[in-house]
Amino acid sequence: MLSYRHAFHAGNHADVLKHIVLVHLLSYLAQKDKPVWYVDTHAGAAIHSLDSAYALKNSEFESGIARLWNVPDVPAEAAEYLAFVRSLNPDGILRNYPGSALIAARRLREKDRVRLFELHSTESRELQRYFDANAPRVIVQAADGFDALKSVLPPVSRRGLVLVDPSYEDKGDYLRVRDSLRDALLRFATGVYAVWYPVVQRRESFQLPVALKKLAAKHWVHVTLTVKTPSEDGYGLHGSGLFILNPPWTLPGMLKELMPYLVRKLGQDSGAGYQLESEFS
Repeated sequence: MLSYRHAFHAGNHADVLKHIVLVHLLSYLAQKDKPVWYVDTHAGAAIHSLDSAYALKNSEFESGIARLWNVPDVPAEAAEYLAFVRSLNPDGILRNYPGSALIAARRLREKDRVRLFELHSTESRELQRYFDANAPRVIVQAADGFDALKSVLPPVSRRGLVLVDPSYEDKGDYLRVRDSLRDALLRFATGVYAVWYPVVQRRESFQLPVALKKLAAKHWVHVTLTVKTPSEDGYGLHGSGLFILNPPWTLPGMLKELMPYLVRKLGQDSGAGYQLESEFS
């Protein structure tokens, strides 16, 4: 929705899971010489200031990235992600947190291409200013990512990663995710598609992964991280999920090692846990 600002949630537990997986996917795809296209349908801001009024309103980063900031036992599966966040905070004090767009733009190579869509007028302008000097390698469009996705598929190189990460404040987003992915697979069947969604007490949240399993992808991985027991009134984000279509074969093993660690570090009560399932046909 046009009122949504990700800065309120920057660096929270959902971002930690999403961005660790994003780094893994990008690193895997960049192993081959052929150029990679990265497409972000709901890019948001390039970087978030964690001492801004937005971030401090609920200080969600305190229960996310801050819990990993100075711990000595970071597993290898999270090390590359944390090294990147630390590179944005060279004095060792956690003040800045990257958006998915910045992670992709910095992790990929000069020959790769980044296409970012953002409908929110303020965030799209800020994103365009941030990446203006990087065109044509990075191109930002003020557009509805669901509709605009068609314009960039299939990529010229036939190798790509699409991140679909809407706010879901409008429950119609759940159906648009399913429909967009169905169309995308027809245009680019071998692409890697990562869908983030909130784990909340809402029927659509439970139904989305079920619907995505029915799409015509050869294989998939589904992971959820729950950090606390759902509230009695049914409101609030108590976890998040990622559904990856056409993932690399390395992803399930990486998540099997990572998820118990995230539960220990990010869990807030006895309701914390994770789910990991996959199918490789």
